[in-house]
Amino acid sequence: MAKEKKFITCDGNEAAAHVSYMFSEVAAIYPITPSSPMAEHVDEWAARGRKNLWGQNVTVQEMQSEAGAAGAVHGSLQAGALTTTFTASQGLLLMIPNMYKIAGELIPCVFDVSARTLASHSLCIFGDHQDVMACRQTGFAMFCSGSVQEVMDLTAVPHLASLETCVPFVNFFDGFRTSHEYHKIEIMDQEDIRPLVKEEFVKRFRDRAMSPERPITRGTAENPETFFTHREACNPYYDAVPEVVEKYLGEISKITGREYHLFSYYGAKDADRMIILMGSATDAAREAIDYLNANGQKVGMISVHLYRPFSVKHLLAAVPKTVKKIAVLDRTKEPGANGEPLYLDVKDAFFDVQDRPVIVGGRYGLGSRDTTPAQIISVFNNLAMPEPKNHFTIGIVDDVTFRLSSMVWVLTVL
Repeated sequence: MAKEKKFITCDGNEAAAHVSYMFSEVAAIYPITPSSPMAEHVDEWAARGRKNLWGQNVTVQEMQSEAGAAGAVHGSLQAGALTTTFTASQGLLLMIPNMYKIAGELIPCVFDVSARTLASHSLCIFGDHQDVMACRQTGFAMFCSGSVQEVMDLTAVPHLASLETCVPFVNFFDGFRTSHEYHKIEIMDQEDIRPLVKEEFVKRFRDRAMSPERPITRGTAENPETFFTHREACNPYYDAVPEVVEKYLGEISKITGREYHLFSYYGAKDADRMIILMGSATDAAREAIDYLNANGQKVGMISVHLYRPFSVKHLLAAVPKTVKKIAVLDRTKEPGANGEPLYLDVKDAFFDVQDRPVIVGGRYGLGSRDTTPAQIISVFNNLAMPEPKNHFTIGIVDDVTFRLSSMVWVLTVL
């Protein structure tokens, strides 16, 4: 007899907090928009006596800054407690020094991030990927969900993968567009998750905790003759991450009935044009793809879930062999760069591929600027051109540097 599905109405923050609570013993927090509700939910549940996977209340400690929260997370992890935090934007940037240490020491951990704009020419509290992209070099693996249902389904994956691989994760989703968007979704039950948790990995984590019973040396200073060698020693841990994440995505797919992969493909099996992106804009892209394919075109999309470590093998396997042109969409801006991060990663992935497709890149959705199906159609229209425009923008009229504006291409279609 099939198990009865349970549904709730919630936003992305509550969905992430619901699953994160299961895996946490300590939460060190400091509020920052739009991540604050995650910590508020965890604090409320702990006060009401909700139990985690090990039958404990989560200990919640509010610090005096995000930097303090990150330091508390690091210390709690070193003491052998499964610890998390919730943050975004400048708050995440204040955590970067501790993130380098947590990753360098190979401590399992997950930071839940409702991705938000960074203050540049002005402050903007709304969503894009500028904050998480600033953490690419820390050594944290990076995992993305694109909708409230995906956040509920997939938040367990970085927790499970971190315990197995010892690589810490940033689990992120779009600020406001996902974090504050209310949907009726299927809830992930704690009893569904419990069989996936291997106590051997939890024991390994606890056995590495600092204790007078097991004296070890940590936090040393190293000179040139040893540092480089020791820094490279982490490579096997990162090499293992993609397959471990894919394994747990498969387990979650069995539970939910919704199929997930590191790079999830959607669209025509024989598509000649496709886009690659991650986050909430994937929902708008699905609508555009359905419309175009219903009207005789052959297009598709890859939504990225595991962004770091970036698995070239899994990406190439997900792209239909018929694809001739690809547009990579980034929700961030790196002034002066030769392209945005995801675009450069995809170009590099295809560097050694014979008869590789034409690959162009563009920016969208900074500061939660709406990204509509019509704008996604404009991207496919650009790909249909003999020489597609590269380094374009969609959703705005760029009358300064005249990057491609989606409005121009939508008008040509209409």
